Formats: sequence, structure tokens, C-alpha cells
Amino acid sequence: MTKPVIEKVVPSVHGIRPTLVACAILASLSTTSFAQEAGADSVEPDTQADERIAVVGTRSAPRSVGDSAVPLDIVGADELRDQGSTDMMNMVSTVVPSFNVNDQPINDASTLVRPANLRGLASDHTLVLVNGKRRHRSAVITFLGGGLSDGAQGPDISNIPASALRQIEVLRDGAAAQYGSDAIAGVINFVLNDASEGGTLEARYGTTAEGDGDTIQISGNIGLPLSERGFANLSVEYREADATSRSVQRDDAAALIEAGNTFVADPAQIWGTPEIKYDFKALGNFGLDLGGNKEAYLFANYAEREIEGGFYYRHPHDRDGVFFGGFNDQDEQLLLVADLDGVGQGLSCPEVPVGDNVLDSPEYQLIADNNTPLGANCFAFNELFPGGFTPRFGGIVTDASFVAGTNGYLASDWAYDVSVGVGYSRVEYLLFNTVNPSLGPDTPFDFSPGAASQLEKNFNLDFSKGFQFDSFYDLVNFATGIEYRRETFKQETGDPASFAVGPLTEQGFGIGSNGFPGIKPEAAGEWSRGNWAWYADVETYLTEDFMVGAAIRLEDFSDFGSTSNGKLSARWQLTADWALRGAVSTGFKAPTVGQSNVINVTTAFVGDALQDQALLPPTNPIAALKGGRPLEPEESVAYSLGLVGEFENGLYLTVDYFNIEVTDRLSRTSAIPLTQEDRDALIEQGVRDAASYSSVVYFTNDFDTTTQGIDVVANYGHDLWEGDMKYTLAYNWTDTTVDSFNPDNINLAKVQMLEDNLPAHRATFTANYRFDAMRTLARVNYYGKYYEDHVDAGGGLDIFPGAETTVDVEFSYDFSESFTAAIGGKNVFDNRPDENPFASAVVGSLYPPTSPMGVNGGYYYLRAQYKF
Repeated sequence: MTKPVIEKVVPSVHGIRPTLVACAILASLSTTSFAQEAGADSVEPDTQADERIAVVGTRSAPRSVGDSAVPLDIVGADELRDQGSTDMMNMVSTVVPSFNVNDQPINDASTLVRPANLRGLASDHTLVLVNGKRRHRSAVITFLGGGLSDGAQGPDISNIPASALRQIEVLRDGAAAQYGSDAIAGVINFVLNDASEGGTLEARYGTTAEGDGDTIQISGNIGLPLSERGFANLSVEYREADATSRSVQRDDAAALIEAGNTFVADPAQIWGTPEIKYDFKALGNFGLDLGGNKEAYLFANYAEREIEGGFYYRHPHDRDGVFFGGFNDQDEQLLLVADLDGVGQGLSCPEVPVGDNVLDSPEYQLIADNNTPLGANCFAFNELFPGGFTPRFGGIVTDASFVAGTNGYLASDWAYDVSVGVGYSRVEYLLFNTVNPSLGPDTPFDFSPGAASQLEKNFNLDFSKGFQFDSFYDLVNFATGIEYRRETFKQETGDPASFAVGPLTEQGFGIGSNGFPGIKPEAAGEWSRGNWAWYADVETYLTEDFMVGAAIRLEDFSDFGSTSNGKLSARWQLTADWALRGAVSTGFKAPTVGQSNVINVTTAFVGDALQDQALLPPTNPIAALKGGRPLEPEESVAYSLGLVGEFENGLYLTVDYFNIEVTDRLSRTSAIPLTQEDRDALIEQGVRDAASYSSVVYFTNDFDTTTQGIDVVANYGHDLWEGDMKYTLAYNWTDTTVDSFNPDNINLAKVQMLEDNLPAHRATFTANYRFDAMRTLARVNYYGKYYEDHVDAGGGLDIFPGAETTVDVEFSYDFSESFTAAIGGKNVFDNRPDENPFASAVVGSLYPPTSPMGVNGGYYYLRAQYKF
């Protein structure tokens, strides 16, 4: 295939200014991609993938997918629009098989910001850019990330409205030497719409095959001129979605009902996608030609959403710290009863045997009668929750970012780009339908257990220039620059009741809002660090068919020191149709200040029982006693080798092998049991609620992995029945092996989750046919078999679901040049994952919650779009 014209322009040896090439180099550094003349048309959305131009992955001239030395996907705005997904993470996952994301029904903060995985690595191993500029991390640290993303703190791409995009560039190759920390798995660059005229309005409605999960979304985009020399492109999006339930009644709850307890909900615990009460996003992209080959650019994004999901059911006999009162001398289980006037003071409370249904116990009926002195003095939470209770967990996620800069040329033909950016993420946790047991009958039922925020400030100064040397076939494109980044993580105190040490503490009642105790003043704080970086990048064609590139980057962090990384890449055009490409690089992922300092209490399964686990900083004395030490960067060495085929008949094919070795990977440890001596030591440190802790976890660099795989991408188009047919095949095979790990901190179930929780094989095949005003799309999705350690218990709840295939269909009709309507479905045949063999026996989840295809089954939708 012929190279894009923009790459073929070579400056005259007689000193003619290399305007077009210089503009191309500048465009690769600029956060805007708007044409030299304001109002120029942007890339057509129906441009074939192998013809689209990308700026990510090179600081030379922008290049097509086929001319790249590393694997690169370009997802056009049409590919995002023509599917049923309304969340950006699901949209990308649908069209890029090496990008995986699943539902997070009950997973603490991961329910609010779902972790996504590129090429089998953690969510914070992928660097996210917007218009070529680094996007900030989310404030959410995935305390429970399903093994692979445990402890990760990645960006939240769900806050970017799809209507604001021109295309998405997915670089599937290590790029830390080019872009810095986090680019171990690759880079995702969101390229914003830069149109200066026209716009769209779109409305969507969808529901599942079971009639729940109703979703409404309204979005709009408009392009406006900014004087006669620039553009202002504005986008907004609003969405609401009902919760879904794919649950069965738990055996323990069913036994209570059978024993006569009529207060137990059915199902007692909900598994499904959470409710999105509201989700608002706005983004503005601005560019202005300043004249004299200089531009100014600015883009800003604001988003806010509220989500509410479920938690684990609290059994009215067994929940420790709320209902469970131990055993008496006759080995009878007892109810936890509070003596409100104090143990040994006034009236004494009787022992209350639980039996099959404590509500039938004569002793319980005595204390539940508040009209008697004994009943008024003796209290059990069964009086408030006779059937037990299931907390509801949620939060408000607020996200904002701002980038502004200018680019142009110096007198010596050096292109420059200088920019500043600020990114902010905040999550306010919310908890409903629960109690602070230590407060007894005075407890509130709703809590605000605190908040976390992430603030990042960036400064970038980049230079580039193409040099002509007689010994080289083409320009030697050289780029260099510096970056300064300052990041701050903050934990904010919860409302007083969420962490209060109430009067019933000494009687064995738990402290803090049950399920997610509030952040205490001593756990709140603000931690910051800064880092400087310098990079140099060179790329050229040694011959007409042989391109080489090299990059080096040095970074210095204020908290753990310096690191250096490099990359070599090459592309060789073997024949007119085939090219060979490859790269080798080193990379790193710096531990975040949040990972190094966060304190949290999480309720999680260990074996077959719920436990309150204290997540402590690795330098905390108790964590240090259990093996914790200061966090270090994760380091990687990556190799890729691939073939690119571009044929005259329109077939485009790439086959790429990758191998990524990551050492000192960071994760959350498995639960480490606490002794009474450990708890006493924590209490001496001022951690009053340590008495209720069963175990401790912390973040640690404790294992090494090798991840390898193959990506295959094929595109082909032809005329069919007087219409236009396009086919796309994308296949990914990924295999991860845990090379070494610390068995004291990471159990075998977690090792298997790291290796096998994502399907080894994923593929999509799409056929898109347009005839006149009609368009039909059909997509087949294949998900290979996988492994799940159910509820991360590490206690033998192993699930091995098989492979599944789903089909998506959409039919649209253009009623006019302006108005289009579409009807479609994702998973139209309502295929479901293999059922959970422990569904009723444990927590009531009908399907494995980490299913890569989701748990909801079929989803059907209508959408209408108006263009102007």
C-alpha cells in the first residue's frame, strides 16, 4: 500500500522550508489535530481502518496503521456509535479484543470505577492520553480488583463522552520510553472532535432480556467557529440506568425462611450491574490559528455520576460484631445482646440461644419487648433487622481536567509545543441500610464514610525537527522534551457516626459503619510527590523500505529516585504487500502516592466467611511486621514482532506477537491473619477499631510475570448487491505465567486468577453492509474459557466456566440526510455464562461475577440521531 502523502514529502536540499513535514511533526506533538486552515474537514468517520492516520506511538510524522512499527488500532467515531454500549469502557472492549472489562457487582470502590485490562495486564499498566496529553488517574484504588487489578489505580475513561471523539488510537506496545510511567501494556489516545461546524443530537433507550437495567442516554455535539481562524467543539452527555439482578436465594437465607423468619428478603442479596442514578459528562475542545505557523489549543472535561450497588448479606444469627454472640458452655450459639446500662450495672441481660430462628426464642422475645424494664435495657439488632440486612454501597464520582498550550515554530525551524494541564478526580463514598453496631439503637442507617481525591498537575515542553543527511534516505526526525508532574492523593474524614467508637464497643459490637467503616481523622491525610522527566526520540528511513526508531527517557521521582528506559523499533517493507515490524523496550510503572499511603477497611470473604480486613500502608509497623516494605517501581521488558499485509484487493492483515516480562509487580496481599497481640499493638497505635479486624492486607511488590500473546487484525471491503460490505476480524490470544511469588502473601488461588481469570482467547468478527439509506451490522463475539476464584475467597470455590459466543445486531435507516434511526441488540440470543456451581451455597450469584461477557444476557436498544 502507498504511504500517506504526508510521509513522502522531503524538504529540498536547497533550503526550502519543510512546511508540510514540519506541520506533520508538530501535529504529532500537538494536542489539537486541526488543519492549518480553520474549518477544514476532519477525518471522515467511514474511512477504512488501514487508511486512518494516527499520532500516537511516534513523534515523527503521523502515519497510517499499516506504516506503524508497532501494533496500532484506530477506532473511528462510527465504530463507537454503531453498538449498544453506552459506557466508554464497554465500547472499547467491544471493538478491541485485547482490552477486557467486566461487571463489578460487589467489589467496593471497583463498583464505582471499573478496572480495565489491556493485553492481560493491570488497569494502571496502560497509559491514557487525550489529544496526546497524559490523563490523570482516578481517585479510586481498586482494593478488590479480582486478582489481576488488585491495588491498581488507573484512569477512568468512562468520564469521556463518546460524542466528543473523532477517533481512539490504541497502541498495543510498551511505550514508557516515549510517554513515561504506566505505558507497560500500551497507550490509549482519545482524539477529540475538532469540527468547526455542524453537530449531532442522539437519544438512546435500552433494556435487558429480563426487562431490567433500563437505560436512557441523551448526547449532543456541536462545532462552532472560534473567530475566523479556529474552532470550538462542544459535547455533552447524560445517562441513567436501572440496576439488574442475576441472583438466587442464598441457602442460609432460605433456611431462615423455612424456619419461619418472614422478614428475609428474596433474594437476600443482589448480584448485577449497579444503578446509575445519573451520569453527566461535558467536554470542550478549542483551537485557534495564531498566524505565523503558531496555534493555541485548550480542552476541558467535567463529569459527575452517582452509582449505587449491593453488598454482602448480614445474616441475623452469624454476622460477627452485629448478631453473633459466641457460644455458651453447652456449645449453643448465642445472640449478641447489648446491656444498655452497662455490664454488671442494674438489670442483667439473659443469654439468648439462636436455634433455627432466634425470633422464636423465648429469651429473645423477652429482650425484644421494650415495654418491660428488661426489654428496655437489653438490645439486639434483630429488633431493627429481624431478617438481617444487606448494606447498599455507592458513591459520587467527580472528575475534571483542563489542558492548555501553544505550538509553532522557532526561527530555526524547530517545532515546539508547550502545555500545562490539571486533572482532578474525587470519589465520595456513600453507604445505606447499615449500622454502626457500637452505637446500638442510636445508630443512623445511612453514612458518608469519607472521600478520596487525586490531583495531578503537568507541564510539558517538546521540541522536534527533521534533519537532512546525505547518508540517509529520508529526514532524520528528532524530538526531545521535558515534563514535570506533581500528584497529590488525599483521604477525607467520614461523618463522625461512620467511625465512632460507641458505648457498646467493650461488649463486642463492631466499630464503624458496617461494610465500609468511615475514614478516621488519623487515617485522613494528604500525600504528594513530584517528578521530572527528559526524553529524546529519533526516527528515520535508512532506505526506502527500512524504517528505524529509538527513544530514551530519564525520570526522577521525589519519593523513590530515578529510572531510565529505552526503546528500539523497526519496520521493513519486504515486498509490495508484506512488511515486517518489531520493537524491544523497557518500561516501568511508578507506585502511586495513594498506593503507598492509603488506609482502608474492607469486608471480604476468606474461605467461607466474611472478614473485616485492614488495608494498611506497607510501612505501617503492623504491615512491616507481616513483611511490608516501601513500594518500588514495577519494571518491564517487552518484545514485539509482527507482519503487516496490505494488498491491492483491499485486504489488510496484521499478525503480531508480544512478550512482556514484568518484575516486582504490585498487588494487594492475600489476607494475613492477625493475632490478638497484633490487634493489641494496633490499638496502642490509636486504631481503636482493630479489635474487630480479622486480618491485614497491604500493597507489595511480591511477584513477577511473563505475559505473551498474539494479535490478529484483518479488514476487507468490497461491493455487494449494489451496496458496500466491510468485514473486520480481530483476535487476541494472551497467556500470563506467574514466574515467582511470595507464598506468604499471595495464595495459589490468586496466582491462578492472575494467570487465567481473563479468557486466553477473544475474538470479534464484524460485517457491516450499507445499501442506499439502509445499514446492517452483525458482530460475532467469542470469549474463551477462564477461571474464577469465587468472591476472591481463596477457599476452594473454584469455577471453570466454558467458552461462550454472543451475537450483536444493528439495523439503521437514514430517513433523510439529517435523521437516522436504529434498532439493535447486544447478545441478541440472550446467551448467558455457565451457571455458578456455588450460587445458592455461598452468596447467591447466579453466574460467575467476573464473566468477561457480563452477567445480564441480552440487551436491546433503540437510538435516533439528528445531524445538522
